[in-house]
Amino acid sequence: MEDFEGQFATLSIAKRSEQTKDPTYLLDIDCPKTAAGAGNQQLVAVSCSNRSIHVYNKQTLGLVGQYSGHSGPICGVRFAQTSDNLLFSASGDGTVRCWDVRTPGIDAVQVFRGYPSNVFSSFDVNCSDLVICAGTEKVHEDTFMVFWDARVVKSNSTAGPQPLGVYSESHNDDITQVRFHPSKSDMVVSGSTDGLVNVFDIGTDTEDDALLATCNSDSSVSSINWSGEQYDQICCLTHDEGLFWWDLAQLETEEPITLLSVQDARETTEIQGGSLDYLIRGMYHERAKKLVVVGGTNTGKLHLLDCRAEGLRHMCALQDSHSATVRCFHWHTGDDSLLTAGEDAQLLLWKPGAVELSTAKKGLMKSASSIQQKTRVHGKTMCKRKK
Repeated sequence: MEDFEGQFATLSIAKRSEQTKDPTYLLDIDCPKTAAGAGNQQLVAVSCSNRSIHVYNKQTLGLVGQYSGHSGPICGVRFAQTSDNLLFSASGDGTVRCWDVRTPGIDAVQVFRGYPSNVFSSFDVNCSDLVICAGTEKVHEDTFMVFWDARVVKSNSTAGPQPLGVYSESHNDDITQVRFHPSKSDMVVSGSTDGLVNVFDIGTDTEDDALLATCNSDSSVSSINWSGEQYDQICCLTHDEGLFWWDLAQLETEEPITLLSVQDARETTEIQGGSLDYLIRGMYHERAKKLVVVGGTNTGKLHLLDCRAEGLRHMCALQDSHSATVRCFHWHTGDDSLLTAGEDAQLLLWKPGAVELSTAKKGLMKSASSIQQKTRVHGKTMCKRKK
């Protein structure tokens, strides 16, 4: 375990991205995942608050491509699981777009459209690249999870591929998170500002049959990730900095599903010589077999937290990094590197023992944050097994 914590403690900034002509918040980040195509494994995709997508060389953080086409806020970017060349993005404009990273600046190779009222607030692509799912904001009384066949085939219709179908009964407010299982292509989890986290098996015929479990975070869900050696656990973060850790392996037993419940990590997490203002996301460290949660301060300092049944334990702080709130990160297990991005328009590459040639920090951007800060009062039933 000392090696695990020491690995994080030695992280230092190796590179910073150059400031673009029009600085913008950097909101979400992803990197290719396949073993093939080593060249494209060096790419990093970042979604921006100006509705564009930037693609960088991972080692130099030089900008190698930009993509524009969305007319609404972008709610996420995902590289295809089985091809380094395809990049997906979803937007509040009601579309999911697929881009070929070999041709920067060219129109999307495929546009997946929802129904006319759809405003997408989250999305993901399953591990086999066969299914896309996007969650919508609540419009009137309707909230949907919309599904498409993800295989990129040019349609004769200008409207693009039609959805395979929708789930409409399991959430009653904006769906802020959709996450497919890393290896089970039919399993997906969703989270919403209604406080509910639902687990589905989409291989079944109906939404009611697909719903395996419902967990209640008691607040607006901000982030979800899969965890555990078999990835049968869920880590859920909320917009009021709560954390909930559930073990789905206990669904068929009488044992408690909840491994940890923290109502406000800012109040319960001891940070020596510092403070914690927010949580970003959790990640499962496969070699250490540990759930790690990354948080930070409004001035850009990052904190790495060890998530255990006893609570969150501060491991280390990453100093002299960002100058504003950090929105997203990506941990690369191949070379133990970390990418971070946020509201100061900076993309940073961290490596163990790295020495940065330039230490100039960019100033805080003044434009308003677009993060959803919705909080609800919810019922207190923490988790419900599907009967």
